[in-house]
Amino acid sequence: MLARKWPDRPHWEFDALVLGEDQHGVWVGAASGTRMRRPGASFVTDQSQVSLVPRHEAFIATFYAPGGVAPFDVYVDVTTVPVWQDGPSRTVTAVDLDLDVVRGWTGRVWVDDEDEFAAHRVHYPADLVRLAATSCEAVRIAVESGRPPYDGSAGTWLAALDTTVRQG
Repeated sequence: MLARKWPDRPHWEFDALVLGEDQHGVWVGAASGTRMRRPGASFVTDQSQVSLVPRHEAFIATFYAPGGVAPFDVYVDVTTVPVWQDGPSRTVTAVDLDLDVVRGWTGRVWVDDEDEFAAHRVHYPADLVRLAATSCEAVRIAVESGRPPYDGSAGTWLAALDTTVRQG
């Protein structure tokens, strides 16, 4: 997975396994021990995670297995609509638009990085600002109300990742 920053600067990058698709989009997984990197930073995850890459919506939602240091179980990056590039290693790329919808382990939901979005939006085209704001609000409502896939159903994909990793 490749995340970019506007207009086309490197951001987070990591390898993930394509687990499958459902009505929400394509699910990819990164097992505990996966290296995540961006310019100036790199770390190895201490918990498994699965990400939902929707087909036509402007976000990427990540769901975390319990037991790691992440203080949340859901972290949704508001992005441009993700684009898949086929080839020997399928790659998905999206431009991170700063806003994030987060659900902590206690169930509290909040929008993060609104200050970052406010600072950067002056450089974004107006349609990108509207896309980010609209997507953020729709995702926030979905997460707060526990609509699928924010209803715990991502656990099925975490189990699929675990099975895939064990089978090697």
